[in-house]
Amino acid sequence: MPELLVPQRMQLAKPAKRLLWLGQVPAYLTLGLWTLFLVFMVSWIVLASLSTTRGIFTNDLLGHGFHFENYSKALGTLNMGRYLLNTLVYVCIALVLIVGVSAPASYILSRFEFRGRRLLTQMFVAGMGIPGVLLLIPLYTLFLRLRLDSNPLSLILVYVGISIPFTVFFLTGFFSTLPREVQEAAAVDGCSDRQTFWRVMLPLAQPGIATVTIFNFLGLWNEYFWALVLVNTPEQRTLSLGLQALLQDMRYSGDWAGLFAAVVIVVLPTIVFFVWQSERIIAGVTAGAVK
Repeated sequence: MPELLVPQRMQLAKPAKRLLWLGQVPAYLTLGLWTLFLVFMVSWIVLASLSTTRGIFTNDLLGHGFHFENYSKALGTLNMGRYLLNTLVYVCIALVLIVGVSAPASYILSRFEFRGRRLLTQMFVAGMGIPGVLLLIPLYTLFLRLRLDSNPLSLILVYVGISIPFTVFFLTGFFSTLPREVQEAAAVDGCSDRQTFWRVMLPLAQPGIATVTIFNFLGLWNEYFWALVLVNTPEQRTLSLGLQALLQDMRYSGDWAGLFAAVVIVVLPTIVFFVWQSERIIAGVTAGAVK
């Protein structure tokens, strides 16, 4: 009797697998079409950045050869090199401060029991839902009184402030997945709480810290709203502001090839960085999913 049931179950499993596969076809088809669209658009922008303005409007990309001088013009004449350096400095300083503040806070919230712990955790979670527009007037008034208006330091502080809630929320969940036996073993060996964090737990949390740092980098690199409000001088512009200013100048100069070269300069670092660290992002997000 069991011998007869096994083939029947196998026969029933085949139609179920076919139905499951057919149900996934629309999702894969949509994903494939969207991927082809993105590849086509990115490829067209790259080709346009290497062409001339006449070739762009006549749909004759690369008809007059490769024009790498568009990139040198964008970096030099159009000041995209200066904007690239400004953005790199602002974002890197902000990332260091974000990790320096969020990592100890996340470790304490995930490892120690004290009065108000849940309230603090909920406050960080609620901080992720506050729209930046609501903070605009209070923060700008504060920086104005502190004489930090049109100062890159104000932009860096805002970057740190708006990124801390998500970073603490992410790292709190990551620290909670680390084995407590390691912390207890460090205490047995005579390590204080501070030494346990810096020498033991922080190195173990490197995958999570790397993942959340990548997320923050991708978000801050393309940030536009706060940069527009807080650093509105040409010497202090970020890449997004420089691209917007360049777009406005195109109305008079008409150098669309230089504009597309500037677009590639803005987008390329994030694409390369994401592709380079994609495995680490997936590993950090999925770490601790099955505890």
